[in-house]
Amino acid sequence: MKGTSLTKFWHEIQETKEGLDKLKKVPMQEYIEYMSLLEESENIWRKAKQKNDYEIFRPTLEKIVAFNRKYVKYVETEKLKGYDVLLDEYEKGMTMKDYDEFFSKIKTELVPFVKKVLDKKLELDDSFNKLSYPKEQQREFFKYLAETLGFNFNKGVLKESEHPFTSGFGTTDVRVTNHYYENDFTSSIFSGIHELGHALYEQQINPELDHTLSGGGGSMALHESQSRFYENIIGRSLDFWKIHFPKLKSVFKKQLRGVKLKDFHKLINRAEASLIRTEADELTYPIHIMIRYDIEKALFAGEIEVKDLPRIWNDKYQEYLGLEVPSDREGILQDIHWAGGSFGYFPTYALGSAYAAQIYKVMNRDFKVLKSLQSGDTKEINAWLKERLHKYGSTKPPKELFRICVGGKFNPKHYIDYLIKKYTKIYELK
Repeated sequence: MKGTSLTKFWHEIQETKEGLDKLKKVPMQEYIEYMSLLEESENIWRKAKQKNDYEIFRPTLEKIVAFNRKYVKYVETEKLKGYDVLLDEYEKGMTMKDYDEFFSKIKTELVPFVKKVLDKKLELDDSFNKLSYPKEQQREFFKYLAETLGFNFNKGVLKESEHPFTSGFGTTDVRVTNHYYENDFTSSIFSGIHELGHALYEQQINPELDHTLSGGGGSMALHESQSRFYENIIGRSLDFWKIHFPKLKSVFKKQLRGVKLKDFHKLINRAEASLIRTEADELTYPIHIMIRYDIEKALFAGEIEVKDLPRIWNDKYQEYLGLEVPSDREGILQDIHWAGGSFGYFPTYALGSAYAAQIYKVMNRDFKVLKSLQSGDTKEINAWLKERLHKYGSTKPPKELFRICVGGKFNPKHYIDYLIKKYTKIYELK
């Protein structure tokens, strides 16, 4: 036990020292000015978005990018240079080489399939989706979902916020929030399941890691893999709703009277070309991330400048999703990340979804995952994830944690195969 504790302690020391060493390489005055800039930038971005005018935000973004370009030069090493420095800060060990291989498969194998799916209309009666669903009943069903997925109410709490999130302090205090829209009842269902995925990860970490720097999830992408796994692979499966759709209908008796399970299942898996990343469906979502990755990569290679971003953004949405971007608000200004200087963050979203697909494939070797849902809960799934991933917290580097979980390296092929198989069946493609 002493050896194990020392190993965990050493990992914490290494991580902390690396962060401090980076800061020491940045001129103090420049860093102070940059942090002051970030204090103002989000409000400027918000004003630009409200007024639908990129030019309001552009001068601020130019300063943010200029600092990050200098930051890269200050802290780069023989192993990490350029944009790799920023990527590594959000998912340690992942570089442009890794992401290029990943997004290359998205471009060459998934994009053509997505266009094929988008060309076919999904036949369903979605009239029930246009009705009003009271918030109080949505809260009731979210609590039911939390119980179903195994959320420990003795060590956590469910609350409400405009933007759903999960936070907390160790395994004994995990806080989940959700939002509720009366004209979009499925939003609370899937944002809720998404956050519960994050929460289960935190609650199932070894309690011995509480009050240590290793007491949280292993990385951004590993955390996202858990939220995406529960939200999309489990939560949007037909097997899940065969068990829980009757409960949903009992909560919303009037709105869902006579609604067929097959129509509900099609609705929650419908693929559509859309402008807004956060509202994108499971199939088109990685394309939104790929666009942002391509832009950031070019920006830090010096191939494009901040003034070029709206034009490039709009061109890529036309190229990959066939969409005309009608406004800055729905285009270049939609995300807050760049206003906070978070370059290198976006790729972890797509990586998390891909991790989830590979974890699902490996889990199925031990038991039939979707068939296990017939029990009415996810206990068998939770136990597998606890043993293979959750219990370790962040005691090891992300790539090592993923290797322990799946027994090998990351392979984007599993993600592409999963999406193509799933949507070929839903859309009855040949």
